[in-house]
Amino acid sequence: MAYDPRYLQHLRNQSGHTHIPQPIRNDGTGWWDLGPRDVMRDLENPDMLVPPPTDSGMMPNLKFSFSDTHMQLNRGGWSREITVRELPIATTLAGVNMALTPGGVRELHWHQQTEWAIILVGSARVTVVDQNGRNYIADIGVGDLWFFPPGIPHSIQGLESGCEFLLVFDDGSFSDLNTLSISDWFAHTPKDVLSCNFGVPMTAFSHIPKEQVYIFQGSMPGSIESQQVPDPNGSVPNALTYRLLAQKPIVTPGGTVRIVDSTNFPAATNIAAALVEIKPGGMREMHWHPNNDEWQYYISGTGRMTVFGGEGTARTFDYRAGDVGYVPIAFGHYIQNTGNTSLWFLEMFKSSRFEDVSLNQWMALTPKQLVQENLHVGPELMNALRKEKWPVVKYR
Repeated sequence: MAYDPRYLQHLRNQSGHTHIPQPIRNDGTGWWDLGPRDVMRDLENPDMLVPPPTDSGMMPNLKFSFSDTHMQLNRGGWSREITVRELPIATTLAGVNMALTPGGVRELHWHQQTEWAIILVGSARVTVVDQNGRNYIADIGVGDLWFFPPGIPHSIQGLESGCEFLLVFDDGSFSDLNTLSISDWFAHTPKDVLSCNFGVPMTAFSHIPKEQVYIFQGSMPGSIESQQVPDPNGSVPNALTYRLLAQKPIVTPGGTVRIVDSTNFPAATNIAAALVEIKPGGMREMHWHPNNDEWQYYISGTGRMTVFGGEGTARTFDYRAGDVGYVPIAFGHYIQNTGNTSLWFLEMFKSSRFEDVSLNQWMALTPKQLVQENLHVGPELMNALRKEKWPVVKYR
């Protein structure tokens, strides 16, 4: 088949780029892609179109984008989710991306799973009541977290400018559309039972919703002081929110890291996280996590991650804002910033503690002779090893 110049021009028009990427490596391996293709997708995934020569073997897909998910649209906001249905390997955690309008409400509800969240845009008000009848209400903004244990009822409402946030649940098969909602329970309970339970006539329930509301447009709430409900049982003892950006970061030549787990956010008993910034020319160092799989959410910038799975397997993926990445427990990996601005992303784990093992630190703290004979390396490398862990390093 001849490569028709008109087809080439069509691809250029489709992509808006004069350079059409081809699956050809600099060493001459590969060949032209002459058939139907999604040029924009190839431009977003250059290391999948032309993998590094060190990639090898069979490794499952470790990437999925929220842009490829189904949107649930409601008056008051929207939601979309990535679970094992979209990313089958991601069995430990599931993610929901949600937005609420000013006054929009994620209705009163509860889950069988743990809920961890971070505000990405705007501000919100959360309300909670625990199993001992103690309430909690807080206003939170960009970079703030919340943590709700399983079975604890809560609500979320967008404030003046609305809000967008990421929810993470400790079950990869979780779906936010399957949660336990107050409207759904009312709709499926006989009115005489409701009447008996609350001690009011059945007519009090004449206008209750006929099905789950999920998200609805509410009125803008007043000040948090005006919304406080005096509670004879007191308030929840451990704060259920945390200001992550107020935390002093770990600063290295390649970027910054903020770690949050049960040691500094006591309520977060089984989800740990790190907010990582990789500056241009920086790299999340070669490392692995010994305590659980890693679920990632990319907030801004562009990067590439190579994952090593043993038995001669390694695969490289490209990520950008809105993508979810995944790394199985103990698989070695590193993440490079491939753009001109900082790459920000979350590393998340179904664990009470954040733990990682640095390849550099491990080698530095192992007898030199053993390392040299194992890898056939000399003083140039051995003298550069660091006994201190640098989560983010400079590579150019």
